[in-house]
Amino acid sequence: MSLKIIPFKIPKSQKEFVRFQVDEGSHFYDKLHQHPEWQLTLILEGKGQLMVGDYLGRFEPGDIYLLGSNVPHVFRSDEEYFQKTNSIKSVSNTIFFDFEALGKGIWEVEEFLELRQWVNNIKGCYVVKCENQEFLKNIIRTFAQKTGMEKVLSALEMIRYLQQPHAMLPLNRLLPIRDYSELEGKRMGNVMAFILAENHRNISLKEVAETANMSKEAFCRFFKERTGKTYTEFLNELRIHKSCHLLQETDLSISQIAYQTGFQNLSYFNRAFKKYILTTPKLFRKQIHFQNL
Repeated sequence: MSLKIIPFKIPKSQKEFVRFQVDEGSHFYDKLHQHPEWQLTLILEGKGQLMVGDYLGRFEPGDIYLLGSNVPHVFRSDEEYFQKTNSIKSVSNTIFFDFEALGKGIWEVEEFLELRQWVNNIKGCYVVKCENQEFLKNIIRTFAQKTGMEKVLSALEMIRYLQQPHAMLPLNRLLPIRDYSELEGKRMGNVMAFILAENHRNISLKEVAETANMSKEAFCRFFKERTGKTYTEFLNELRIHKSCHLLQETDLSISQIAYQTGFQNLSYFNRAFKKYILTTPKLFRKQIHFQNL
């Protein structure tokens, strides 16, 4: 697998402040990519792994995420969404904000000073947890019907909601001091594509380093600088997130889940699970069962 979509170009006119996009299909776009536009995404259907900067976690229907400028990310749908026999699908609504399209002059207007300061402080990725969340979701869902000034006013209304205290929870701990170069982006994209496709089996450090055309030592430094985690830590965290999904959604035994997610040893799986989730797989499944009663 190779990555050729960093940077990712959002199809739009040269002077469009906001653009609405519907992504609908069996699965979401599954390559690591970045773009200068802000991205506000509402997940309507589909589940999977969100990888953005140094953050790795689950996304589910109803989730709203705000991604700042040039944050490498991928909404990786779960494996069942790639199976042609399944009728399940993935659907999201996204608003792209291009503040550059407003021009520099607008930031000199006194009324926009507060907005400018807020925009400059937005780095990385956030999960949106503002009050009256359903109202925000409705604005996003109906945004395609807006034109002209209605689009601009709706966009500013969304921004006003996002500016509420505690409206957004930052997901990234490590913020890059600069954007990826094209070479770095392709390398990281190749690595992530390989890990996402092959994490169900035993993959060695040497094997994954070769996908980046680097020595093991150079790869370890490269990966840690860009994710804040060692390769082993990242791989284990990815596998544990997948095991949580299987514990929730299937009746597979714990040992079956351990081996299916790439762990070669059941006791190691149990230790890794407790490290990241702070409980055992057995207790985790029981807690989910009681929550669903």
